[in-house]
Amino acid sequence: MSARELAEVIKQNVRRVLVGADKPTEMLLVALVAQGHVLIQDVPGVGKTTLARALAKSIDTSFSRIQFTPDLLPSDITGAYYYNQRESQWLLREGPIFAGIVLADEINRAAPRTQSALLEAMQEGQVTIEGETRDLPSPFLVIATQNPIELEGTFPLPEAQLDRFLLRISMGYPSREDEKRILLTHSPQSIRHIEPVTSTRQILDATEEATAVTVEESIAEYIVDLIRATREHPAVQLGGSPRAGTALLRASRALAALRGRDYVLPDDVKELAVPVLAHRLVLTQESMLRGRSAEEILQEIIEQIQVPVEAEA
Repeated sequence: MSARELAEVIKQNVRRVLVGADKPTEMLLVALVAQGHVLIQDVPGVGKTTLARALAKSIDTSFSRIQFTPDLLPSDITGAYYYNQRESQWLLREGPIFAGIVLADEINRAAPRTQSALLEAMQEGQVTIEGETRDLPSPFLVIATQNPIELEGTFPLPEAQLDRFLLRISMGYPSREDEKRILLTHSPQSIRHIEPVTSTRQILDATEEATAVTVEESIAEYIVDLIRATREHPAVQLGGSPRAGTALLRASRALAALRGRDYVLPDDVKELAVPVLAHRLVLTQESMLRGRSAEEILQEIIEQIQVPVEAEA
């Protein structure tokens, strides 16, 4: 099964429980194939948790959900050793992080110390407990959700944590027609009837396919120009790092493969620039006081940077 066929099969399966979510589903697949992670930031009730569960159930892999709360401890995520009196030895009780797809629900409700328990897992694909390192399943995807409008009882994600997310996306409100279909067809029980339509082996094959996607020099220069422009923009205090550039390239390769191409187009880079870069920028105090957003500034930069023409790309 090619990466494109894989994307279509999973999208079709997700449509059984979630209407009008093809674009967010594709973004989750981009992260999965590019071996990254996703932060879904949106208002309550638009289907963030349902989307994560539907994707997980579409793949024959393990799934766990962590409800982040202020009293959650790092050991509640990674696991801890306990003494087994029957066997007279210390054994590891693995935490919910040991799953192929992990849903970190309302991640910004936990204290920074608990949030940091995800750093090693997201960056290295492993967890260290009491000096012992254990590998996580492959593929491994963290889907985190957060509500952007509630401030009481929440802790902003630090820059180091945000940088571990390949993409930050939002669901958005459905169209009028889709919202009517939701009213007529939605059932809370429908998620239980979703069956796996692909395997982890096919996901890893799609990852290899994405790695082989060709990137012309002009596309690489275009990405560098975008990243450097974020550092030089007067409204940005801290622009994109070299890791942001490699993340944009990885995501562009994955998107090209999922759309059935073995080469990256400038349009792939433009489409992914905001989801990949916006959460990595730190704006100046003045620009924030004026109500400007990272998304708005990135759109300005995209319009200003010359796009490689087809003959060059």
